[in-house]
Amino acid sequence: MDYRFTPEEEAFRQEVRTFLSAELPESWDYDPFELHDEQWEFARDFTKKLGAKRWLAPAWPEEYGGLGLDFMKQVVMAEEMAYRRAPNTSLIGVTYAGPTVIVYGSDEQKKQFLPGITSGEIVWCQGYSEPDAGSDLASLQMTAVKDGDDYVLNGTKTWSSNAHKANWCFLLARTDTEAPKHKGISYLITPMDAPGITVNPLVNMADEHNFNEIVFENVRVPAKGLVGEENRGWYVGMTTLDFERSNISSAAAHRRSFEQLLGYVRENGKRKEERGDGDGVRPRLAEIAIEIEAGRYLSYRVASMQAREQIPNYESSAAKVYHSELGQRLARTGLQVMGLYGQLREGSKYARLRGRFARTYVTSAGATIAAGTSEIQRSIIATRGLGLPRG
Repeated sequence: MDYRFTPEEEAFRQEVRTFLSAELPESWDYDPFELHDEQWEFARDFTKKLGAKRWLAPAWPEEYGGLGLDFMKQVVMAEEMAYRRAPNTSLIGVTYAGPTVIVYGSDEQKKQFLPGITSGEIVWCQGYSEPDAGSDLASLQMTAVKDGDDYVLNGTKTWSSNAHKANWCFLLARTDTEAPKHKGISYLITPMDAPGITVNPLVNMADEHNFNEIVFENVRVPAKGLVGEENRGWYVGMTTLDFERSNISSAAAHRRSFEQLLGYVRENGKRKEERGDGDGVRPRLAEIAIEIEAGRYLSYRVASMQAREQIPNYESSAAKVYHSELGQRLARTGLQVMGLYGQLREGSKYARLRGRFARTYVTSAGATIAAGTSEIQRSIIATRGLGLPRG
């Protein structure tokens, strides 16, 4: 087994690095989901520059705005973007919505939605979780009632990233209230400016607004917005989650944070007041370094499946649970290494590394909940990967 990228792929990596160095400010160090209003417009313009180069989804067919490149070049692109924390306002479209439409969408839907994703013009959000349906997603109660050529939507979605910025939303709704809970669900796409949609902000415990609640009151969605078959949307939705959980870029993002922490230790390691745990720093950092490399190869396993046009399932769950828990351990290590300084957020003159680890320590609390809890992921690995019985 040769884990190295080909010379052609490495040449593409260098091309991407050169572009990112030229287009991103030297001081840019914001996480893609950390963008405030003052960074949003820059992020939109930067995304459109990527779209102009057909780099948002370079492995997609040319007719949909891609370059038809080998999928591993898209992996290279994702790694370099994540490492530089490059903004991408098409991220949800490229990673979740687009691949699902490619697998299940009609020709008309592909023509309507995919070019807007790859150009960077369209921002997407996801409508899955509800106030009473999180990990047990099949318990969702939002209804979609057929009325002529439309579906009429009523219900509430929550934890929807970028819903306050989005043009379109892909969602799951119950189209048959009498069917078993996994069977009566459909996958629909709706414009976010449709009458009857209200978006309410949800501010997380890091005092950031990225999540939202979306309230649907008699919202009419054209029936042509149905993706796949009516009442079989659960299977379409699970494909979206498989793509979401692939975590191809997470290892690169963790590696960037780790290198920043390593640089901090090298610069301040001899100052006892800058270290929270004294001589225990070196083995802890070594352990994190090893874990990041292991996670990298879990992601490559998922990428190799997608390169063969397979849909990863329990493999994605393995990568997801690993990276979300690793992110928490990395953030905790950063706080421990910096001691009391590590608890300070950006804005304090005493904050270290712009308060990055103070922020990620707080935001990583939700990492093992979002996109399916770690418990759900382990159940998927056990039943679908290891063939263990339920219950």
